[in-house]
Amino acid sequence: MEIDKKKCVGCGNCHAVCTMGVIYLDEDGKSIVNQEECVECSTCYRVLRNEGYPPWFVRVLRKILSLFRLGYLAEVDVCPTGAITPPVLEWPRSIRAAFSDPITVHPGTGIPGRGTEEIKCNEVTGRIRKGEAGLVIELGRPGIGARFREIEKVAMALARLHPHFEPKNPVTQLMMNTETGKMKEEILDEKVLSAIIELKTTQEKLPDLLQTLETVQRELDTVISVGVASKCLADGSIPHEAWVKKAGCALSLNGKTNIGLGRPLFREE
Repeated sequence: MEIDKKKCVGCGNCHAVCTMGVIYLDEDGKSIVNQEECVECSTCYRVLRNEGYPPWFVRVLRKILSLFRLGYLAEVDVCPTGAITPPVLEWPRSIRAAFSDPITVHPGTGIPGRGTEEIKCNEVTGRIRKGEAGLVIELGRPGIGARFREIEKVAMALARLHPHFEPKNPVTQLMMNTETGKMKEEILDEKVLSAIIELKTTQEKLPDLLQTLETVQRELDTVISVGVASKCLADGSIPHEAWVKKAGCALSLNGKTNIGLGRPLFREE
């Protein structure tokens, strides 16, 4: 994202809505975006309404008010002069928007967002079968983000255990080799709000994969969240629970169970 300094009046409203906290006042009293840290989520552009006032009018008004020791504070959800300007993004910079802007349609999946159909749609996708477990590893969060160099580090560590990376996943599509988890060189320094690695494996390999994540996360300059899923048994029990416990990990209390009320489009033989 860019800010037109000819229009900016330094109100600071865009600072508060920046998901990464990387917009600040420059030495000239006008806002500027740290382009190295901006993840192109477009939140500032979408959230702030353009009031359309001429910049000179706002500046003159503030000057007059200051003479009387008064101030003009714009509403917090506006950019008084419409100074926020979305740039034309080129590769590899455009990958930031594909992962960070929730309304950008990812060219590899054809849908907005960072992943594919969720595991909780398994009765439709049939992605996870009996004896298998699905993992989703999300790197990054608002305020910290994640670079693809860190995402590659996690993918390469997991690849040594030979999981099946979901081919429709946007991160998988950026791998030069799914056997190694190596990513395309030109994207490694690009930063995104967050990204999700999706894979599946046999349930017996869960402890090794989770312990690998426990080790590699110490080398990351971001945060990770891990989700595990498996197909419930006939008695309603959840088979991956025992394997997660064996790895020394504790499951969150807000786990979800999809009881498949919709008509199953996939039936396992």
